[in-house]
Amino acid sequence: MAAAASADGNAAGGARALPGPIAVAPSPSPRCRQRRTAPASMGGYELVRSDDAAGAAGADLESGSGASKVAGAPPPSPAPSASPAARQQRLASLDVFRGITVLLMIIVDDAGGFLPALNHSPWDGVTVADFIMPFFLFIVGVSLTLAYKRVPDRVEATRKAVLRALKLFCLGLVLQGGFFHGVHSLTFGVDLTKIRLMGILQRIAIAYLLAAVCEIWLKGDDDVDSGYGLLRRYRYQLFVGLVLSIAYSILLYGMYVPDWEYQIAGPGSSSTEKSFSVKCGVRGDTGPACNAVGMVDRTVLGIDHLYRRPVYARTKECSIDYPENGPLPPDAPSWCQAPFDPEGLLSSVMAIVTCLIGLQFGHVIIHFEKHRGRIASWLVPSFSMLALAFVMDFVGMRMNKPLYTMSYTLATAGAAGLLFAGIYALVDLYGFRRPTIAMEWMGKHALMIYVLVACNILPMFIRGFYWRDPNNSLLKVIGIGA
Repeated sequence: MAAAASADGNAAGGARALPGPIAVAPSPSPRCRQRRTAPASMGGYELVRSDDAAGAAGADLESGSGASKVAGAPPPSPAPSASPAARQQRLASLDVFRGITVLLMIIVDDAGGFLPALNHSPWDGVTVADFIMPFFLFIVGVSLTLAYKRVPDRVEATRKAVLRALKLFCLGLVLQGGFFHGVHSLTFGVDLTKIRLMGILQRIAIAYLLAAVCEIWLKGDDDVDSGYGLLRRYRYQLFVGLVLSIAYSILLYGMYVPDWEYQIAGPGSSSTEKSFSVKCGVRGDTGPACNAVGMVDRTVLGIDHLYRRPVYARTKECSIDYPENGPLPPDAPSWCQAPFDPEGLLSSVMAIVTCLIGLQFGHVIIHFEKHRGRIASWLVPSFSMLALAFVMDFVGMRMNKPLYTMSYTLATAGAAGLLFAGIYALVDLYGFRRPTIAMEWMGKHALMIYVLVACNILPMFIRGFYWRDPNNSLLKVIGIGA
């Protein structure tokens, strides 16, 4: 596989969106108007039950800095305001989780091509690779909870969130839109009439913006003393997630998909195009050819702006070498070569839901003091989501990453919750920091690794310096270049 956008679509050789590091700011309890700090044995986190009181205000929302105590750090000072050192501390387990996901992404990129279990599922079902993108979305949600713990100016915070999302979206257009032509090419540039508009980074930007707006504006003022109190305080966010899920399901299973056509370049000539007609005229189809997700993208974005190497090209109907890419069978259906974007508009609706689920897991850190209570508050919904996902898959609502179905959303979010709870227990509860230091570093520098390595920007830059012949570059010496 080539990174969440390369196996799933990226002309630059595999791009995957990585949420940036965000810390958490402390807040006093409204009941005692006095700072409460968890002891060092509890991981050193500062407990808050409401964010409507003053104290340590003014967390830097642009840089994402705040005051988050990590396992092994000294207990926070009881002073009314957080010190600069405290504001620079981070949630170690979240960085480790992000770093593990980055490492998994790199492994999938390198090994997915010859190990089908590590490559993306051609259509229905999930593999290891299909968990990477939801994991990053989940991490974004948790990070947003900590970043927007206190928002002194909602309008300003919203403005910064919009600017941040626009930057990420534009970066995705450059890295995933076809501007770079691959690690083995010294050319660049893209025809704007055929640029890929959506992608992993663009999906992250959309989910980030919607989740950030929910976290900034849709909070109640209820005290949180239990899981029920947590649900009441953030009931509006949960309502948004429910509405999005219902709306997506109605569109996916109720929208009429008519017949459609597409053209591709003929063999040996870019000026000659072959036309194909795909017969549909159905509702509720979740196959590669006649699903509502693809129809919405073709109608809104235009078929020329979709990813041209769809994952279903590896299905049994479209590849002799199934489940790998291969020549078309003699009786291949007409849709096998049709463009399809696995990060399209309609499927991104459920990506927002994954981000909102991450928000709720982050709220547990903010409002619950004891490790055992936090972990229990994560395990119960995680196992519940997994159980519901398998029931839905069993009754026919299949787990499907390209469509980002409801069962896929629940399964991947549940798995993310379990993994995060396990990492939190190891790193923040039992203090296993030294064995995870490499993963923590990767998590702190995830965006840099993504741009330079996952998008092949660093290999392409190195390849630009060669001796006499473009093939005689440093990449050839280290066994990467051809």
